[in-house]
Amino acid sequence: MPDRPSILFIHTDSHDGRVMGCMGHPSMRKADGSSLTPNMDSLAARGTLFRNAYSNNPICCPSRSSMMSGTWTHHCEAWNNYKGLADGRQTLLDPFERSGYRVGVYGKTDWTSGNHTVRARVTAWTRSAWIPRPSYRMGGPVVLDDARERVHERDWTDVDSACAWLREAPSGGDGPFMQYVGIRSPHPEFYTSRHWYDQVDPEAIEIPLPSDADDHPALQYQRLNKNWLHGLDEDTVRHVRRIYFAQVAEVDAMLGQLMGELDTAGLTDSTHIVFSSDHGELAMEHDQFYKMCHYEASTRVPLIVAGPGVGEGVATDDLASLVDLYPTFTDIAGIDPPDDLDGHSLLPELRGESSSRPDWVLSEYHDTSMPTGTFMLRQGDWKVVRYVGLAPHLFDLANDPD
Repeated sequence: MPDRPSILFIHTDSHDGRVMGCMGHPSMRKADGSSLTPNMDSLAARGTLFRNAYSNNPICCPSRSSMMSGTWTHHCEAWNNYKGLADGRQTLLDPFERSGYRVGVYGKTDWTSGNHTVRARVTAWTRSAWIPRPSYRMGGPVVLDDARERVHERDWTDVDSACAWLREAPSGGDGPFMQYVGIRSPHPEFYTSRHWYDQVDPEAIEIPLPSDADDHPALQYQRLNKNWLHGLDEDTVRHVRRIYFAQVAEVDAMLGQLMGELDTAGLTDSTHIVFSSDHGELAMEHDQFYKMCHYEASTRVPLIVAGPGVGEGVATDDLASLVDLYPTFTDIAGIDPPDDLDGHSLLPELRGESSSRPDWVLSEYHDTSMPTGTFMLRQGDWKVVRYVGLAPHLFDLANDPD
């Protein structure tokens, strides 16, 4: 066994942190009462579940840039899906490489600049001018009429490669490893097979409330820009949400394969497993799909940590966000972190110790589909969203959890 623990970090895309069996989500139960997310639930049962974890920016590249740099968007200046971290910017992987860890990276990364479409470059400008232009064309929703289990094959191929790397880990020397596995699912398009779709109990699917009574002008602009073409009737909303929940179930199977490989290699007892996502998915809540705003479905992410010395079966309501992962990882490894991080280590809480972390989280957004910059601050049950130049929103999440 290596003296320092290894870390397996599984990072998905567009996973609403409330949508897991271990979070008590009503749609994560099959008709027979079993869970759609048995592996996420198992990981939470032998680790610590952060029930109130947030993305620091509800879109892919800026979120991952904050997470990998451990800094807020306005510090790392990864403003949109085209502008990520600057070339040469240190990430949380660098101190592990310098400290003798074997580092493996598989799947989606998306924290550097220049990797998205022309739309990602243009809409960052047009939205600031309030140009009301539909910018997206979402295909689907699609259910393949077959029983295939590996629907999102590109993700499965990356998981297979990550598992092969884990099989080699025991023979890779005495040093520990840091492995990052970036799974693209359950990111839309909404696309699944009968194998997964039929596992979701249609009677358990909650239909979101109609459009908000106080429909903010920035969110009106966002709906127009996102350009949902498939209708908002109850049957369509139920169908889309059922597909999304089926995609989450497929991600759970990918997690299970990675956890099983770790067990087979005899590495579970010396490895911290961390499961999270870059942001959430609205999945037709508030008459929207995608993310890009600070509603709970868009900004909440899963966060489960299990490993040596971590409290088992613990579920905490303490606030956390993705910038906390960098200092947590270096703390686990006994590596000194950089002194410019905005996040704070979660390790004391994972070990059942007291912590002096701030009791608030910050998220911000400056990208496509929102006509102005937005900032979210949550502290306790209160969440304020500031739309620059427009009226703010204030939410009491105890009485209005959605």
